[in-house]
Amino acid sequence: MRTVRSILMVLLALSLVAMPVFAQKDYKIGIMTGTVSQNEEEFRKAEAVRNALGANRVVLATYPERFMQEQETTISNMMAMASDPKVKAIVMVQAVPGAAAAIDRVKAVRPDILFILGVPAEDPDMIAKKADIVLQTNDLARGEQIAQQAKKLGAKTLVHYSFPRHMSYEHLSKRRTLMKEAAEKIGLKFVEQDAPDPTGEGGVPATQQFIMEDVPRKVVQFGKDTAFFGTNCSMQEPLIRQVVAQKAVYPVQCCPSPFHALPGALGIAVPPEKKADVPWILSEEKSKIKAAGMNGRMSTWPVPVNMMYIEAGVKYAQAYVEGKTKGKAKVDPALLTKIMSEIAGGKVELTNYKDYPNFFMYLSDFYNF
Repeated sequence: MRTVRSILMVLLALSLVAMPVFAQKDYKIGIMTGTVSQNEEEFRKAEAVRNALGANRVVLATYPERFMQEQETTISNMMAMASDPKVKAIVMVQAVPGAAAAIDRVKAVRPDILFILGVPAEDPDMIAKKADIVLQTNDLARGEQIAQQAKKLGAKTLVHYSFPRHMSYEHLSKRRTLMKEAAEKIGLKFVEQDAPDPTGEGGVPATQQFIMEDVPRKVVQFGKDTAFFGTNCSMQEPLIRQVVAQKAVYPVQCCPSPFHALPGALGIAVPPEKKADVPWILSEEKSKIKAAGMNGRMSTWPVPVNMMYIEAGVKYAQAYVEGKTKGKAKVDPALLTKIMSEIAGGKVELTNYKDYPNFFMYLSDFYNF
């Protein structure tokens, strides 16, 4: 306890004499992610950013695997990063429970630190008041977007796989409704199909077996110009395998990413050094999809969501620390949109959550194979 108190006193003294953040040139950015076992994509991306910018510019930390039960560890790890007076911004992806308390604890002694959070898991209205920038996928807008993308890829029918538990979640149910409305508006036949819940008696194997058997049935019933979307991650590999085998249409995963399910379904072994290499994996997938005669029938988002939040968060933090945001403000929507669009290599749409000017809902354009 005495050691913690001493650290806090030192931090407080440093914050009182710190120069304005945007006058700094010799600074560091902190990145906090999950561990390799929790989400290897985001962990590897953080490593790649550190390798690119240098260990003298980027500090890495992780939150614990049992983050729900160990929120004090999350707070301690965040405080450890903030104890370095050169750290002027912290990017946290995913912002698991404990993030808000960690920000409060840090800002009590280091109010100069900029906080950028991706994938917030705490109450959005609360977290918007804690962080300086919040990034979240615009899942509701994806409903209309997925229907439109299916149509662009040549679909005449759109099959939506889910199960009652998922449809009891308000945002998933509302996205399904918006998808259905958009599909009907543009002339797509919308088909809702219940699948076994992967948390049910049969587990994941039952869900995957159903998908493997049902996709061919749906293609026989509705034809090859049928697009398939599933709300659960365990559905994606069998869904992709069967879409390719049946020459159907696959607009996007439940969690859009070139690394999600596509490598496994297409038989691509991803070596450790390529875990964060988006151009490499897209090239490998493009080759496999072309060989399968599926060009123009499949798509994903060009950058994994969590990787996007890390890279964009760091680049935005650098701009802010170096005084390059508009009016040297913490929130510069135009610059953030520009940074994310450059990373995606295409159009990115940011929409504010409610009336919070610092909470952005993210929608990406597609990468078409």
